[in-house]
Amino acid sequence: MKVIYKLGNDISTDHIYPGRYMATVLPSETPAYAFGDMEDLNKLLNEGNKSETRILIAGSNFGTGSSREQAVSTLVGHNLIIIANDFARIFFQNSINLGLRTIACPGFEAEVDDEIEILEDKVVNLTRGKEYASVPVPAARKAIVDAGGLIAYTRKLILG
Repeated sequence: MKVIYKLGNDISTDHIYPGRYMATVLPSETPAYAFGDMEDLNKLLNEGNKSETRILIAGSNFGTGSSREQAVSTLVGHNLIIIANDFARIFFQNSINLGLRTIACPGFEAEVDDEIEILEDKVVNLTRGKEYASVPVPAARKAIVDAGGLIAYTRKLILG
C-alpha cells in the first residue's frame, strides 16, 4: 500500500470534516466532504479508487477537537488507513466504533508514494528500508474494527 498524503500534528475533526457540513450525516454522503477545506486532499480522495486501501499519515494528536462521528465516517468511506504518532482519545474510540483502521506508530516516518507494509506489531516503510514499532491494539478492539465497527460486530455476535 502507498502513502497518498502526509499531514502534520493536531489535525482536528474540523479539518477532517468541516463543521459547515454537519447537516450531512449519512455515511454514504459524508465522504465527499472529507478534508473539505484542503482542496488538494479532498480532490485526491474523491477522484481516487475507493476500493483500493490507501494510507494517510499524520503526526501527533490526530482527530483532536469535537466528538463528531462524521470525522470518522468520512474517512471510512474512502477506505483509508490512518497511521499517526498518536490519536485524540475520542476520535480513536469513534474509529473503533465505526471500523476505521488506525495505527498508532510513534516516530513513524514516510513520504507520499512510499510503499508501506503493515504487520501485527510494526509498520515497515519498504521504500526507505525502516521499521517502526506500532502500539498494540487489544484483541477485543481489533475484532470490532475487523468486523467493520461496533454495529457489524454486534450483529455478527447475535446472528452468529
